[in-house]
Amino acid sequence: MGLEVKRLHLAQLRGVDGLDWPVHGFVVTFPGGAALVDTGVGGPQKWLADWRVVNRSVADALDELGMTPGDVGLVINTHLHFDHCGQNAVFKHAAFYLQRTELLRARLESPQLAGWFDFMNARFELLDGDAELLPGLRVLATPGHTVGHQCVLVDTADGSAALIGDAAYTPRQYRDPDTDDLPDGQASDPTAWRASVRRIQHVAPDRVHFCHSTEVIHA
Repeated sequence: MGLEVKRLHLAQLRGVDGLDWPVHGFVVTFPGGAALVDTGVGGPQKWLADWRVVNRSVADALDELGMTPGDVGLVINTHLHFDHCGQNAVFKHAAFYLQRTELLRARLESPQLAGWFDFMNARFELLDGDAELLPGLRVLATPGHTVGHQCVLVDTADGSAALIGDAAYTPRQYRDPDTDDLPDGQASDPTAWRASVRRIQHVAPDRVHFCHSTEVIHA
């Protein structure tokens, strides 16, 4: 039996870039448990104000699926920006799977976020590149947006799904990695970013899901 992916609407950003973006997390259910990919928005109040965040609790979003935070046994952070790890502390019982380079980057660059992702007794499972976490659930290292960004690949009954975090903000960026018209923040390293988008394309997932777009690309 394949795994199942369900999208959570966790927030709306109407912020400093002038765009109106959703924030999505994803629940991956499997026999006997569930994983959560990204936890939504949290962080210093100034950041929330600057981005004019319309936030909701991840617990409320899970409740719409008939779930509670206690049903989530592991969390995968695609990366540690405030709109992807801001409610990690809701899952203090869970292990957090992320790239080692991303944790090092965030500790150095975003100490203001420490209380949201680096709280006392946070249990990190640090990865060094691609890894299979469970049968049918794996991560693909995709540096470029940040140095430690990763995507999540899921084998479902309806084919493969890629949960790509901020590897590409929108289908437009995903489809055309050669573009020089990148929005602010899309790529901290444009060369690595382009290579990572091509790497996802090479995997050829049946569906591509975005954090900041409701559109789903179907192969």
